[in-house]
Amino acid sequence: MARFELKLPKMGESVAEATITNWLKEVGDKIEADEAVLEIATDKVDSEVPSEVSGILVEKLFGKDDLVQVGQTIAIIETEGGVETASSFLVDKVVEDETAPAAAAEIEKTIDAAKETVTPQDFSTSDKFFSPLVKNIAKEEGVSVAELENVQGSGKDGRVTKEDILKYVDDRKSGPIAAPKAVVETVKEVAAPVKAAEPVVVQKSQQAVPVSVNGGDEIIEMDRMRKLISGYMVASVQTSAHVQSFIEVDVTNIVKWRDKVKAAFEKREGEKLTFTPIMMEAVAKALKDFPGMNISVDGDYIIKKKNINLGMAAALPNGNLIVPVIKNADQLNLVGMAKAVNDLGNRAKAGKLKPDDTQGGTYTVTNVGTFGSVFGTPIINQPQVGILALGAIRKVPAVIETPEGDFIGIRQKMFLSHSYDHRVVDGALGGSFVKRVAEYLEAFDVDRDF
Repeated sequence: MARFELKLPKMGESVAEATITNWLKEVGDKIEADEAVLEIATDKVDSEVPSEVSGILVEKLFGKDDLVQVGQTIAIIETEGGVETASSFLVDKVVEDETAPAAAAEIEKTIDAAKETVTPQDFSTSDKFFSPLVKNIAKEEGVSVAELENVQGSGKDGRVTKEDILKYVDDRKSGPIAAPKAVVETVKEVAAPVKAAEPVVVQKSQQAVPVSVNGGDEIIEMDRMRKLISGYMVASVQTSAHVQSFIEVDVTNIVKWRDKVKAAFEKREGEKLTFTPIMMEAVAKALKDFPGMNISVDGDYIIKKKNINLGMAAALPNGNLIVPVIKNADQLNLVGMAKAVNDLGNRAKAGKLKPDDTQGGTYTVTNVGTFGSVFGTPIINQPQVGILALGAIRKVPAVIETPEGDFIGIRQKMFLSHSYDHRVVDGALGGSFVKRVAEYLEAFDVDRDF
């Protein structure tokens, strides 16, 4: 029997630790390859950790609610066969034979060489995600982590599939593979090195007023995510100087166009067309026009973001909120935006979001109109500097100007509420940005294709 160390996998560039929320297997349970062993939670999402091998769970190194660092061993799984047990046996036998030190040294060298050949690759050092199946194939074929990182993936988000790794192995056997060109990252120049962000310290100005509780009241402890949200909201208000701008938008043309094409859109694309991707498209365009809104703050420094990554506030089944991110939103057409919105929204409801899905946002949009609100004053998602709330679309009487004169008509209107950080965004920029979003929406082409 061999012992396999199950480590906490790398879950994203900015995710360094996770909390164990539940063990799905107990000591002595049989585990199949790719079967979930435990559930973990980062500061954003919950996920499962699968086993890379089949075997018996013989030891749990951490308990429920323990904090684990990426790369740490969290469990030991005993598998059939393996070199580790055989090598340990040989070393023990040689050490016992004190009359043959030279032979022992030679055998130990042989064993060390064998270990280097068969020791499982430590994929926790890679920034890329690889499925357990791909990692197992790489180990069996002797493909190093560095090699695997250079394999061109054909899966979603460039992920390496089973076919990709098998093709790479076949090509490698047939001849040498040309090394890929190094990717040179452009590093932005700053006037001075950026200091690490200092943690926000919540200071109580006065003692909390005790809450009166009687026999008929029910006391419920906040769940883990609600505690996190509570901390984020308080820290954001204490960090940023919140100020708001509001603007009313006539979206009659958008409503008419969507009513006209939504059936054909769903038939052709297999996706529902909601108002959200249309709004997101306008926000992405406005951020390109006003890059001063696509920034973050780190101490006394302003970081201008190269990519436009739109956060999309989504409700979870338990009533909590989460903000998955649409990466490079400005590069998507309306079909791509609709697919991204629906995918993230559906996975949020099903609890299937991954840590990377909530990382890297540069600006956030929240749809308060979903709950019937006309407008709202959302709290900024740190370290961003702005967040836009979409109000409910309503039929309202409005003055319509024509060459023959003005008259009252029924129009579809909504409010946009823009909260921004007055430390770095003044009213001129904050107001101009939301006005540009409104202009894009009101100028929507009713004859456009999707």
